[in-house]
Amino acid sequence: MRYGVILPGGTAPQQLDQAILAEQAGWDGVFVWEAASGVDAWSLLAAIATATTRIRLGTMLTPLPWRRPWKVASQVATVDQLSNGRAVLGIGLGAITTDLPLTGEVTDLRGRAAMMDDGIDLIRTLWAGGTSYRGPHYTYEVERRDLAEVGRPVQERIPIWVVAVWPRPKSLRRVLRCDGVIPGHQSGPDELRQMRAWLTERGAPAELDILAEGETPGDDPAAAWATIAPWADAGCTWWMETRWEMPHHSAERMRQIRERIAAGPPRRPA
Repeated sequence: MRYGVILPGGTAPQQLDQAILAEQAGWDGVFVWEAASGVDAWSLLAAIATATTRIRLGTMLTPLPWRRPWKVASQVATVDQLSNGRAVLGIGLGAITTDLPLTGEVTDLRGRAAMMDDGIDLIRTLWAGGTSYRGPHYTYEVERRDLAEVGRPVQERIPIWVVAVWPRPKSLRRVLRCDGVIPGHQSGPDELRQMRAWLTERGAPAELDILAEGETPGDDPAAAWATIAPWADAGCTWWMETRWEMPHHSAERMRQIRERIAAGPPRRPA
């Protein structure tokens, strides 16, 4: 199991400082929240990429139906180049909450799901060096080959992690086209086992990443592992340390996240 920390918020300099601390403290990945406005996630990740050397970097998560897929492809590839192959793209349909500005975005569930499927295919085409794509929702044509060539990622296949809900077949089948699953609706370890079995039966690779998230204490290794152990036993490959309570940017929240990051990731007892 690998260990990531999701930065809950703060200014860009604060989050950059937290990411550098996370690498120094032994975490395996840093992931940032992509909100509708505020600090731009991919600009922040580009800065983190140049200030670190080892940790995986990505979003948790990008609401792909509300983004232009070709711009997402460019942003992720840029971070992948700057980090020498450490980028991850976490995607979902986007949450319909009061945090979403009234901008006329598509909110219909089926519409967003179809746009996300089309967006995944378009992003993969561009990362592979393609210059032409026609799908049900997106069309992309560019004549300049140099743009495609200089925009290729370092990784042969940048991991895409996608939200899926057990036991909904449509969202689960989408996982089979990606590289990892972000379980939705607070799935527990038992549901996760069933999800993994369902995916394995349908050809999911053994190296498919499965995420779990929550909070662990930094000053009690035994208690931290007791929280994580059921998820590890169920087949999780990543634990994501979170601190989601509002407000995300308060002085107290910034102090808490720094202290937890500095304590280092939870580990299986020797």
